[in-house]
Amino acid sequence: MRQDFIKFPLHLIVHPFDSFWDMKYEGKGKLRVTLTILLLVVISMILKNQFAGFLVNYNDPRQLNSITQLFTVIFPFFLWCLSNWAITTLMDGEGKFKEIMMATGYALVPIVIIYTPMVVASRFMAEEETAFYYLMMSVASIWFIALLFVGIMTVHQYTVLKTIVTMLLTVVVMGIVVFLGTLVLSMIQQITEFFINIYRELIFRT
Repeated sequence: MRQDFIKFPLHLIVHPFDSFWDMKYEGKGKLRVTLTILLLVVISMILKNQFAGFLVNYNDPRQLNSITQLFTVIFPFFLWCLSNWAITTLMDGEGKFKEIMMATGYALVPIVIIYTPMVVASRFMAEEETAFYYLMMSVASIWFIALLFVGIMTVHQYTVLKTIVTMLLTVVVMGIVVFLGTLVLSMIQQITEFFINIYRELIFRT
């Protein structure tokens, strides 16, 4: 259990090539660990938005909603996985949907490791020390992207160039899905309002 939840994720973030290979071919990655990491990322983001020091936090805590913040992490995660699976299916990718989920989830480990300690530290920082906060947050993001790149490349057995193209296409597909989803929801809302207005008109006339 400790191997699954602590040792392997920590080993992966410093030895990504070997670890993602073991994840794909040796079965070392676990879906439950992926979901646990995702939950920890949600918690880290909530803590960052609500409790980071006022020098680095421009959010109004009274206007923050934990459910909304949960959605802003969970939705992009699964949208990325679905979009990447759809694209790589057409581009001879060897990765299964489960493997894409695990590669993406394990790549999020630096976010968990860095964000929470920096949120605590930010509450004690002077203004001239906030540059270190932003530096560490940037390190977490770059580290995540690098791990995600290696993970996608390994699970699909792509070259570097093909991995870059695939990831860019995945982002494009995500944008298209969001656009179409927004369009459909807007149409549904307009249709619903149309029938409600007709109903009200009929009730008023009778």
